Amino acid sequence: MISLPSAVRAFLCTRSVDMRKSFDGLSGLVEECFRQDLLDGHLFLFVNRRRDRIKALYFDHDGLAIWYKRLEVGCFQVPDAGDRDGIELDAAQLAMILSGIDPKTARRRRRFRPAGPIPPKDEGNSSERDLHNSNDRV
Repeated sequence: MISLPSAVRAFLCTRSVDMRKSFDGLSGLVEECFRQDLLDGHLFLFVNRRRDRIKALYFDHDGLAIWYKRLEVGCFQVPDAGDRDGIELDAAQLAMILSGIDPKTARRRRRFRPAGPIPPKDEGNSSERDLHNSNDRV
């Protein structure tokens, strides 16, 4: 399992890529497919035609790094991107793809989401005091 900082975004090139490409070839695809700057530190993923190999390219503080995985059986299930060459993945989608779970058949359960942005707490407003930590009796 790969653990990524929250600031790192993951992008997947949905067209098949020649896995003989290395740093320079994949760097060119980052510009072409994603219109992103490679030096921003994001994770860029590429799969081959058979979808049994995946490469991840990223900038690691002082240089480029490549992570490469070859499946012995099966293939990576890539989400449908329509006519786009690249898509952005969230952490859950990335984990599913690398773990062999088909994102098309996986179902996201309903979860609570606030209706809008949560306003910051006003420390000076007595109506929004934390009653659990106050000495006042209710």
